[in-house]
Amino acid sequence: MQAQEILRSLRLPEFEDFSQFFRSLPATALVGIGAFAAVFAYWFASRPKAMKPPCNLLRQSEEVENGDGARHSVLGDGPRLLTHYYDDARTMYEVFKRGQQISENEPCLGTRKPKQPYQWLSYKEVSDRAEWLGSGLLQQGCKASPEQFIGVFAQNRPEWIISELACYTYSMVVVPLYDTLGQGAIRYIINTADISTVICDKVEKAVLLLENVEKGETPGLNRIILMDPLEDLQDRGRKCGVQVQSLQEVEECGQAHRQEPVPPRPEDLSIVCFTSGTTGNPKGAMLTHGNVVADFSGFLKVTESLWSPTCEDVHICYLPLAHMFERMVQSVVYCHGGRIGFFQGDIRLLSDDMKILRPTIFPVVPRLLNRMYDKVFSQADTPVKRWLLEFAAKRKEAEVQSGIIRNDSLWDKLFFKKIQASLGGRVRMIVTGAAPASPTVLAFLRAALGCQVYEGYGQTECTAGCTFTTPGDWTSGHVGAPLPCNYIKLVDTQEMNYFASKGEGEICVKGPNVFKGYLKDPERTAEALDEEGWLYTGDIGKWLPNGTLQIIDRKKHIFKLAQGEYIAPEKIENIYIRSEPVAQIYVHGDSLQAFLVGIVVPDAEVMPAWAKRKGFDGSYIQLCTNTDLKQAIMEDMVRLGKEGGLHSFEQVKAVYIHSDMFSIQNGLLTPTLKAKRWEMKEYFRNQIEELYASVSL
Repeated sequence: MQAQEILRSLRLPEFEDFSQFFRSLPATALVGIGAFAAVFAYWFASRPKAMKPPCNLLRQSEEVENGDGARHSVLGDGPRLLTHYYDDARTMYEVFKRGQQISENEPCLGTRKPKQPYQWLSYKEVSDRAEWLGSGLLQQGCKASPEQFIGVFAQNRPEWIISELACYTYSMVVVPLYDTLGQGAIRYIINTADISTVICDKVEKAVLLLENVEKGETPGLNRIILMDPLEDLQDRGRKCGVQVQSLQEVEECGQAHRQEPVPPRPEDLSIVCFTSGTTGNPKGAMLTHGNVVADFSGFLKVTESLWSPTCEDVHICYLPLAHMFERMVQSVVYCHGGRIGFFQGDIRLLSDDMKILRPTIFPVVPRLLNRMYDKVFSQADTPVKRWLLEFAAKRKEAEVQSGIIRNDSLWDKLFFKKIQASLGGRVRMIVTGAAPASPTVLAFLRAALGCQVYEGYGQTECTAGCTFTTPGDWTSGHVGAPLPCNYIKLVDTQEMNYFASKGEGEICVKGPNVFKGYLKDPERTAEALDEEGWLYTGDIGKWLPNGTLQIIDRKKHIFKLAQGEYIAPEKIENIYIRSEPVAQIYVHGDSLQAFLVGIVVPDAEVMPAWAKRKGFDGSYIQLCTNTDLKQAIMEDMVRLGKEGGLHSFEQVKAVYIHSDMFSIQNGLLTPTLKAKRWEMKEYFRNQIEELYASVSL
């Protein structure tokens, strides 16, 4: 339609051209048009833009040619597996040195005291202290060799990293000892790994180690190096043949007798990570420098198109350093000259630490994500507030699904700034792993936090991760595609009716990130690794049409009910945990019983408000003993079970309400926050027997 026709249709006078039209307009109208044009131009230039995925999200992995159904990432160099990302960073020693060079001696490790700012050690200070400590160890009889194992028994703190780097500087091997391992497991590790030297943080741990020596249970341990003040332990050590020294003393010795570094090779062992396990003695997974470098290189390759780590990145260190998930994230930060800030040691103060540190990278476990989600919704304590929160979340979730990740929208300003500020306000990447994450929680937090939230899957034996979310795929319900450093295949699990021909089966991993076996344990090594180098994970997966992997079951903890039905309790627990009043759940069954029962720990912050909406009043402790409320909680769990596709025999028939959280301290959780199922069974033996006696089928 011509301009004149448009004007006629609007019953406006005709003009020879638009310049004549504009000249006829009053000045105020021209100002208005100009302002509108300026606003439109500003919006067009500053409008949020969708991220471009690095590959076709409908085809994130593909089969290896003649690979027996194995699949590989479409990112990277085709089916050729990635071993390293940077030519000058092929060992963990080189990784740190690269970061030191890039950072130009910027801050590296930071700590803080209550209500104080962070105090920092520079990259050079950390490197120097590592060389002094390593030289001191050599001066006192240790060997610069991958056959020399050094125990580290400490909570997260800078000295942990300095001790680790000291080992790497002189080709020695780190063996972490967990804070929560019992004395029996600690004795087992020290003896199995032939550890003669342990570096520990607190006097209490040194006393525990001395007691084992005094009883003749760890005869090979002859040196304890303490990070904290020694107090009066030296005399006690001398009586049982153990030299007790301060870390400072060993560093001063090394400074006076400094030796040239003896860097490791990629194929040399870097760490023996004893998995805490849920039963039996821990297993010592042997990981080389090449294993660790390959794994974090796969992560860098996947994220390189949308996220590049820099010297400006800051990481909050609070997950156990004895576990590979935390160590992998730290490796990425070191490699690029970033900073590591340690929490104060109390998880209850983590939010305060984050507000001061203002991290940009935040690794989490799903349990923490669940707590964040529940806390946000518990504060929406009226139907109107909850409706508004859900409405805002849906608007932002729609943006996320279209590829837009931001934290400056109107919805952020009105609803989500508070939760973003609680994490310091600068987080640009969250990585979650160690257990399945709820799709509902992930979708909400991707929207509310306005940053990239990735989910990975793996285990210690494949150096933390073997799959990872592809940037741009912000859907939930899967754990991403294979990393470019490994293949993944599924194998038949006939007893559970999973078959690879249907795209289901036990997940197996092969590649340069797969461990070398368990230390001095050929039997369990043969169970985990086959002759071709495939790692059998014990988890059941399913290939989705877009080439991503979905975790659908667990082989390791399955058991039969009396009628012969197989049960995977972790799958059931992952469904029940989404019940609003439930903070923790343990599902129990055995082959002598025909049904399941459960132990439920309600959420102390969320459950009272939920109970009030259901018509129940009282304190948290009173509510935990309310029989009618217990029934209401179980009905909500069973409802979620039906929605989640559980069979009738997979639903609990009775629950016991326990008011105290399962924790590492009370021995019911591993350091990675997994349930210790044997300990749970023993701890709640009486309650379980009463539950079975109370149900008549």
